[in-house]
Amino acid sequence: MKTAALCLNVVCCFFIVIFAGCSQSDLQGKDLPVMEKRDNFRWPDGKRAAISLTFDDARHSQITNGVPILDEYGTKATFYVSIPNLDRGLDAWKAAAANGHEIGNHTLTHPCSGNFPFIGDRALEDYNLDRMRHELTESNATIERLLDVRPVSFAYPCGQKYVGRGRNLKSYVPLVAEAFWTGRGWMDEWANDPAFCDTAQLMAMELDGKDFEQVKQVIDRTLANGGWLVFCGHEIAEDGRQTTRSSTLKALCEYAQDPANGLWLDTVEAITRHIRKQRTGKAG
Repeated sequence: MKTAALCLNVVCCFFIVIFAGCSQSDLQGKDLPVMEKRDNFRWPDGKRAAISLTFDDARHSQITNGVPILDEYGTKATFYVSIPNLDRGLDAWKAAAANGHEIGNHTLTHPCSGNFPFIGDRALEDYNLDRMRHELTESNATIERLLDVRPVSFAYPCGQKYVGRGRNLKSYVPLVAEAFWTGRGWMDEWANDPAFCDTAQLMAMELDGKDFEQVKQVIDRTLANGGWLVFCGHEIAEDGRQTTRSSTLKALCEYAQDPANGLWLDTVEAITRHIRKQRTGKAG
C-alpha cells in the first residue's frame, strides 16, 4: 500500500509540474514565425500602422503629468517600471494598472554598462546570465506582488542586451524571449515590421525632447511602410532633460485618434497580441 501511495504521489507531482509548465508557457514568449508574404499582414479595422507609447523607470512625473493626459484622451500606454520608483508611488501605479495601462518589466536594479558613472556594482560587464535571470525573475515576482499583474513586456535598461565582456560576452535576449512576449530596445532608428520583427528585440525611437512636427515626420514614414512605431520617453512635463513634452503627447494622442490618419494607438501587449494572431493564427 505504501508503495502504491508513493507511486500515486509521484504521478500527481509529475502532472502538476507539466500543467504548471503549460500555464507558464502560455505566458512566455516564443519565436514567432515570419510571415511568408509580408503583404498578407493586416492591421485591424482598416488601420495602416500602429503606435505604442512607452515610458521607462516609473518616474513620478509619469503619474502626476502623463497618466492624466493619457486618460483624458482614453489612450493606454506601456510603463516599464523600476522597482524603487514603483514603491514610492504604489497607490497611483495600482490605479494606472487598474485603468488599463500596461505595466512592463525593467529589471530589478536597472543594470547598464559600467561606463556610466552612476552604475556602481550593477555593471553589465560584471554580470553573467544567471545573475540576469535572477533580475528578471525577481522583478516579475515583485511587480506581481505589488500590483497583481504579471508583465509580458520587457524593456532593456539603456537598450543594452548583453552581459560580460570581450570573448566572454553573452546576449541575454534569449532569456527575455523565454520569459516575455516582447523585449524593447532604446534609441533605435526605425519602426518595426510587424510581419518580420523579432519581438524579443523591438526597436524603439526616442520621444523625449521632440516637438510634434518632429514626431509627425516619423509617424508619416511609418504609415508609408505599414509599420509599428514604438516611442520611448522618461519624464513627462513641459520641457527638460529626458522629458517628453506634454504638448507633444497631447498632439500625438489627438492625431492618432483622428480616423482619417489610419493609426492604431495601443499598448505593446495589445499590439503584440494582434501580431501573434496574424503570424500564428492563434489569439494570445
